[in-house]
Amino acid sequence: MSKKITQTAGRVQLGDFAPMFAHLNDDVLFGEVWNEEAIDVKTKCIITVVSLMASGITDSSLGYHLQNAKNNGVTKAEIAAIITHATMYVGWPKGWAVFRMAKEIWNEEEPVLSEKDAYQNTIFFPVGEENPYGQFFVGKSYLAPLTTEQIPVYNVTFEPGCRNNWHIHHAAVGGGQMLICVGGRGWYQELGKEPVEMTPGSVINIPAEVKHWHGAASDSWFSHLAIEIPAENSSNEWLEPVSDEEYNKL
Repeated sequence: MSKKITQTAGRVQLGDFAPMFAHLNDDVLFGEVWNEEAIDVKTKCIITVVSLMASGITDSSLGYHLQNAKNNGVTKAEIAAIITHATMYVGWPKGWAVFRMAKEIWNEEEPVLSEKDAYQNTIFFPVGEENPYGQFFVGKSYLAPLTTEQIPVYNVTFEPGCRNNWHIHHAAVGGGQMLICVGGRGWYQELGKEPVEMTPGSVINIPAEVKHWHGAASDSWFSHLAIEIPAENSSNEWLEPVSDEEYNKL
């Protein structure tokens, strides 16, 4: 059963002056007719809007019923089609008048996505929250733990130009890290070697005890899965930032 329609406007505005009219408005029209179950409320809203439109009524009562139609599920596309269809039968000026009111009521605009949200829509894995290790990054990065069981896997996302400091994954046995690019474009570099461009599908294997850094290209967001390789006595040593001079040579 749909939500029960109630109305008190009759009694509030005319209860003392015209109690019978108030009763008919609140108890009969909205109490009985609107709650009769042979027709669903959304359909009643459409019928009411078209009836008022055909009668040339474009005052606050039409505004109320347009809003009521929206509240009961009539979409912007549907109300535009309803008014257009009715206009063919009741007249062009009436259509224009109702469209002016409907446009104000269905005035929702698509929310403007942030750059982060827009980028999120391009990748499968979540961007996550701001990186708690942000002090070791130039620029803003985000971290999304995917699993911490068996082999820990994280999705790390860098805004354009963001990169982490030079660092080393230490381990007595095993260790290191694997990076798999899942979005955008970025860079990986080991000390003394040329930087390697990373695009979706790129895989980087980082041995333990190798000094390196990774991050986004200057004009692109960048995400990679960081897969921690099992190790004994492992630790991570954060070192100096990658300077602008070094980075701008890419």
